[in-house]
Amino acid sequence: MSIATRVNPSRDVASELEQKQIALSYLHEAWGEARLEGVDGDCLAQAALFTALTELVTTYGEDATAKYAEGLPARIRNGEFSIPLSRQ
Repeated sequence: MSIATRVNPSRDVASELEQKQIALSYLHEAWGEARLEGVDGDCLAQAALFTALTELVTTYGEDATAKYAEGLPARIRNGEFSIPLSRQ
């Protein structure tokens, strides 16, 4: 099923959680397509981080974005961005 069919334009604006889930679906699909085209995962990650930080700076400003980014090392070390590996 295409992502576009999951978004119902006749509905009211989706909740923040729903919007995040829809956005993540779009990103996963685009990521997968880029990988199929041979784009390196590290290049994708760096481009995604650049794009995300640029959007945050545009929306909240440099100081607020820098403050947000200061909390990332602890979150990374705490495993917030780690995907549990399935063991067979």
